[in-house]
Amino acid sequence: MSALVEIMLKNGFTVTGSDATLTALTDKLSAKGAKIYKGHAEQNILGADLVVNTAAVKADNPEMQAAKAQNIPVIERAVLLGEMMKKYKNAVAISGTHGKTTTTGMVSEVFLQADLDPTILIGGELDSIGGNVRIGDQQYFVTEACEYVDSFLQFHPTHGIILNIEADHLDYFKDLNHIVHSFHRFASIIPLNGALIVNGDDAAALKASEGLSCPVLTFGIDNQEVDFSAKKIRYTDGLASYDLKLPDGTRLPITLSVVGRHNILNSAAVVALALQLGIPTETIQVGLKNFGGTHRRFEHLGKVNGFTLVDDYAHHPTEITATLTAAANMPHRKLWCIFQSHTYTRTAALLDAFASSLKAADHVIIADIYAAREIDHGVVHGRDLVNRILALGGQATYLGEFVSIAQYILQHAQPDDLVITMGAGNIDEVAKLLLAQRSV
Repeated sequence: MSALVEIMLKNGFTVTGSDATLTALTDKLSAKGAKIYKGHAEQNILGADLVVNTAAVKADNPEMQAAKAQNIPVIERAVLLGEMMKKYKNAVAISGTHGKTTTTGMVSEVFLQADLDPTILIGGELDSIGGNVRIGDQQYFVTEACEYVDSFLQFHPTHGIILNIEADHLDYFKDLNHIVHSFHRFASIIPLNGALIVNGDDAAALKASEGLSCPVLTFGIDNQEVDFSAKKIRYTDGLASYDLKLPDGTRLPITLSVVGRHNILNSAAVVALALQLGIPTETIQVGLKNFGGTHRRFEHLGKVNGFTLVDDYAHHPTEITATLTAAANMPHRKLWCIFQSHTYTRTAALLDAFASSLKAADHVIIADIYAAREIDHGVVHGRDLVNRILALGGQATYLGEFVSIAQYILQHAQPDDLVITMGAGNIDEVAKLLLAQRSV
């Protein structure tokens, strides 16, 4: 939402907004000219011509109720974003259960390297644009496309990427088939003169791309029938280099500055997209090598008491496995994972899968579950996750609140250990507590 606020301000609109808490992000928006209220109240929308809400805001919100009573039009964030996309000649929407922010960052770096002057909306902080939004001309538009509550069906992309599809957001979707159907509807939006880039190693993604009118290009590592195939993969301190076999049989050497096998797949998708848009191979290579990650995606924060501290956004078992696998390829003594599960619904539905993925760490510390949009009905607790990890032979401890976690790590982590704070909530606050000890 914050990126849309900046775009609206740039275009001369008066923008107000409300959030439960004021943060550095809301302070930034205030400094740019937005009026931000703490908390939600009907008086906050006085004088508004339009109310825009995120999918997480429900109809019983006082501002939503006030807008209805005053006949003020209300649209979801995705609708506004979709309308913006219509103005661009080339609008790229990057979808998938995992990897959207990182891949959007990669595409952004390649487009910037190609001097395309793109407009960029990204779900994390990207250093090369100084935040999560960049406003360019009306030729190239790049954004993430989230499937939650079918938000991406409001978009109007000319080009799309499906990175992967797994069971997630089960508070909305019934099952994996429901999710695949939603992605198929998203893919069906791509016009004949556009293209869809699909992970050929992912059966669900391939199923979602069946029967489309637009051109479909595939990428992968394991599937030998894909159009763009990663070969001769090498790792140096966790960073990958590989040769990408192109549809004409030639091979393009790629060197990445981010860790993990999953980023080989992400970057292969970016190459396929960029070539479709006529970007030279040399430019693609430089752009991908320049990409050093976005904030909270395997972000190296520095050393504390001799151990290395990394922060990561992983909040699904597959993402956790990818992150811990990448970490295992880095030099370290012991691997610590401080994990905060995101939403009670996801935690309960994927409890066994969470435990199976987390046990790969030498030591797992479990924080209290981050509620986000949900209410705690007592169905699942962080201790349940600890018990599952222990039952699988892993090492796990429940500590709950952040100060206790930071104190425990400072007492037990040793020099040359690798400590990762992990989750989509506010677990990065633990990292901040640890970093604060460097000046003590």
